[in-house]
Amino acid sequence: MTPLSPNPPRARQAAGRLCVIASIAAAPAWLHAQTRLEPIVVTATREAQAIDHVSADVVLIGSAQIAASTATTLEELLRQHAGVQLSRNGGPGQSASVLIRGAGASSTVVLVDGVRVGSATLGQTALESIALSQVERIEVMRGPGSSLYGADAVGGVVQIFTRRGGPASAVSAHLAAGSHGSALAEADASGRSGAFDYAVGASHERSDGVSTLRPGDQFGNHNPDRDGFRRGAGHAALGWTPATGHRLGLLVTESHNDAQYDASEFNPPTFAQDNRPDFRSRLRARVVALDYRGRIEPRWTSSVKLARHDDDSDAGGTVINRFLTRRDQLGWQNAFDIAAGQQLVVALERQLEKVDGTPFATRLTRDNDAVVLGYSGRFGPHVVQADWRRDVNSAYGGVGTGRLGYSVELLAGFRVRALAGTSFRAPTFNDLFYPGFGVATVEPERGRSIEFGISWSGRDADVALTVYRNRVDKLIAYEPDRRLCPPAAAYNFGCARNINEAQLQGAHLSAGKSWGGLSLRAALDFLDAVDARTGTRLNRRAAFQHVIDAGWRPDARWTLGATVVGIGARPDGGVTLAAETTLDLRANWRVDRHWQLEAKLLNATDRDQQPVRDYQGLGRQAWLGLRYEGRGL
Repeated sequence: MTPLSPNPPRARQAAGRLCVIASIAAAPAWLHAQTRLEPIVVTATREAQAIDHVSADVVLIGSAQIAASTATTLEELLRQHAGVQLSRNGGPGQSASVLIRGAGASSTVVLVDGVRVGSATLGQTALESIALSQVERIEVMRGPGSSLYGADAVGGVVQIFTRRGGPASAVSAHLAAGSHGSALAEADASGRSGAFDYAVGASHERSDGVSTLRPGDQFGNHNPDRDGFRRGAGHAALGWTPATGHRLGLLVTESHNDAQYDASEFNPPTFAQDNRPDFRSRLRARVVALDYRGRIEPRWTSSVKLARHDDDSDAGGTVINRFLTRRDQLGWQNAFDIAAGQQLVVALERQLEKVDGTPFATRLTRDNDAVVLGYSGRFGPHVVQADWRRDVNSAYGGVGTGRLGYSVELLAGFRVRALAGTSFRAPTFNDLFYPGFGVATVEPERGRSIEFGISWSGRDADVALTVYRNRVDKLIAYEPDRRLCPPAAAYNFGCARNINEAQLQGAHLSAGKSWGGLSLRAALDFLDAVDARTGTRLNRRAAFQHVIDAGWRPDARWTLGATVVGIGARPDGGVTLAAETTLDLRANWRVDRHWQLEAKLLNATDRDQQPVRDYQGLGRQAWLGLRYEGRGL
């Protein structure tokens, strides 16, 4: 993370204003609060809990929200619903990542049904490879999560839950076509037969795209050809329930993403710059997991998971570099209901990572063993949460993390909470071992976070405010000073090193209200992400982002909506990217109980977007689609 322009006080001032706004918005509503059934989340404690029984900041994105969203990719969905900022090298299908509370892409853990996914060389998950067709719901825990999930949960945790079979059989299919030669086809089926349940599906997406780079980019890599993508995905979740309260499950997901991009090669004998080859990035990702979950006795639930994740990528034009990460994971978790409203979680985990790649002379491995202890208790209006984890890694040693949270319901529907925790990001294989860059003595980054939140929820309205501060030490970054690198000649151009400290603080305010068929939701994010030593803003972190979504259902057949996403100016690579505001429109017409016609107009005002310096989005894009849904067939 490279710091640029200083601006530390603005987010603190904005946070103060948000406190006043939230108080004004929430106070009159206390008198009309009504009890409602709270949704269940898993990520905040590793076991199912009502969302008002946890002290962490958790966002649930359900299947209805996914279906109604204008987002065409996972990363866009997260930006619209989870208050994260998006970094992407061009349009859909290109390399993408999200920044939770200003933390980098490698400081976010991504799980698929509890299985950690992502590259151990880059240290982040290729979100562009995950198709929305595989997703049933998403939970985003914003804030420290290392005490539950280990390395890299500095900014937060994104957990994706795939489709599972239900008591009634269901079949669905979706076809859509859009501008820039874009097309989408997906189908899935699910159900249950006796003791067996199943959910299977497949999808294919494509787009011709536009050139990822703008003309005149700083490195001369622009090629005027179109840079499109092709993505195929499939998933299967099978389950067997031999007895009530006991289930064996098998999960298999696989995706292939083939994206074109602009770059240059400098090949012998002349080593002259050549930006003409057809540069492509190909990623094949697979998750295979076998799990058991059962209630051993009324107060004891045990689960075991054995999983493997493969992340196989290659990129280049005439010269191809390949990286293969294999992550084997074994976990045993036990939840004990020690008293009414109180639960103790004890978990043991083992992880083995293997890396093969063009730059590495031999296969590299490292293993990690961990123990997790978690407690959550509800005492009338009071909720207490505490968890602790110890990781021991063969490459960088032992790290302990912890978290303590408390919340209280002061009035009906009105809750105040506080949470503090520590976290860490592990050095990647590239940080430790990449020839001419990696240094084996690089240490993990360490984070210390504290947050406070207030929220109110009623039958048809809600409002929530969270303010937070996260200090991250020993940031791993590129060190250009040759004198601070190992003496070998391979490090003449610099190395990896713990050199920076970051301070990430800000506020998130969200509110929603519905009036019959009309609904309105808004979220405001203020972020002050700076180098703690110099006070300069970190790259690609905007001080402000807002999302406003409106939906209207005039009758049983029509559903209309609009989403506005605005992001402030942010530094990137020595320049300041301009603020951007985009408008997406949607309209659905239900033909009958099975068929629905859908239309979207994305970036309706054709806003010129620059998601990363010198890169560009698609511009205005129209979509038309047809969806079929059948249940109880």
